Amino acid sequence: MPDETQTPTLNSGPAARTPHDPRALRLPGTGEAPAPWLLRLIAVGLVLAALNLRPAITSLGALLEEVREGLHMSGSVAGVLTSVPPLCFAVFGVMAPRLARRFGAGTVVCAGMAAIAAGLVIRPYAGSTAGFLAASALALMGIAVSNILMPVIVKRWFPDRVGTMTGLYSMALALGTALAAAVTVPLTGALGGDWQSGLAIWAVLAALAVLPWIVLVRDRTPAPGQPGNGPVGGPGATGDRSVGASGTRRADRPATVPTGASGIRPAEAPALRITRSRTAWGLAFFFGLQATAAYITMGWMPQIFRDAGVSAGTAGVLLAVTMAMGVPLAFVIPRVASRLKQQGPIVVVLGLCGLIGYGGLYLAPAAGAWAWALLLGVANCAFPLALTMIGMRARTGAGVVRLSAFAQSTGYLLSIPGPLLVGVLYQHSGGWGLPIALMAGLMIPQMAAGILAGRDRTIENEC
Repeated sequence: MPDETQTPTLNSGPAARTPHDPRALRLPGTGEAPAPWLLRLIAVGLVLAALNLRPAITSLGALLEEVREGLHMSGSVAGVLTSVPPLCFAVFGVMAPRLARRFGAGTVVCAGMAAIAAGLVIRPYAGSTAGFLAASALALMGIAVSNILMPVIVKRWFPDRVGTMTGLYSMALALGTALAAAVTVPLTGALGGDWQSGLAIWAVLAALAVLPWIVLVRDRTPAPGQPGNGPVGGPGATGDRSVGASGTRRADRPATVPTGASGIRPAEAPALRITRSRTAWGLAFFFGLQATAAYITMGWMPQIFRDAGVSAGTAGVLLAVTMAMGVPLAFVIPRVASRLKQQGPIVVVLGLCGLIGYGGLYLAPAAGAWAWALLLGVANCAFPLALTMIGMRARTGAGVVRLSAFAQSTGYLLSIPGPLLVGVLYQHSGGWGLPIALMAGLMIPQMAAGILAGRDRTIENEC
């Protein structure tokens, strides 16, 4: 979770309003302060949306064996299934900013929750592997666009509580991830042992998440940093981008100067050639390799424990423990990282936890199951570290936007083959030795990339 102190300054000058100035809270598109009930409703919507951003993945991991048998999937095809999430995040995530500009961020999140609900209720009853994959992709499309727009919603409606609200939805995301892993198997048993019902039940939570967002469907105001919107609550917030920090029109800049997708005028945008930056490539590889580990864990770890003799219910709880480690550490790691000039030591500690956890899975998967689940949960907290480093490796807001887009889109593309390769190795080797060796082996380049990305420098110095 990015530290609140890393939030870019929204304005400057004597007339600038700080994010804590209550006058900065204005209803988008008007000069009126939003009603308290509206802010409470949006906060509820954020929590409900965050709860739905991972159950489509972790509920499937808990029942992967039943799904494979029910749809007659091979291990390789199951590997394709576990590779769908990063593929959808890479493909559909880049669409979110454009959709938000066209329809409004609230509308897109509302549609995203509806897509999750539809995908989750359709996929168990699709009747074929192709239909299951297509319905999964529909749900994951909703997750991808909603995931990207959560920070936009927070920055627009809660400019004075960015850190608090980001922490709230990050915790809800981790809770939803762990909850789906822990209770999917017991829910399936309570519903008569039918895996289809056990997966479809999560559509109810997604349908509930649609309701709070309906109130924002007609909100088409550009989000902060998008064309047509100035700093939150500051001069230019009504679309007049020729107004300076002092509140007066700049005579040397006409009001009709176009802005780019990030809301920065071409004359002001830094000429960054981000592909020339070693730090940017280090972050992209670090992000991609940690995403690879995360999706392999969510998709395959319950199966590893089940094949070792652990019951299905306990395997789901073990995955929940791994995912739940992200709740406290998502608060701790970014704050520690932001106080260090170099984040390499944290990268190494997380990587060593992963190596020990994978070694334990190989040597004694059942005997030390709880210890390996905890260690791999710590290792999976490379995700909030990666987000924190993205905010620290650029000096300007525009640089952070460019770096974030490059690191995340490239990283998700790099993570696609990992879960698929695990499925192929599992099918053709007949065991988990080679797949676990692959997982452990990937921790070495992840640590190397993280050390490179964690050096005390910015992309502006390298581009």
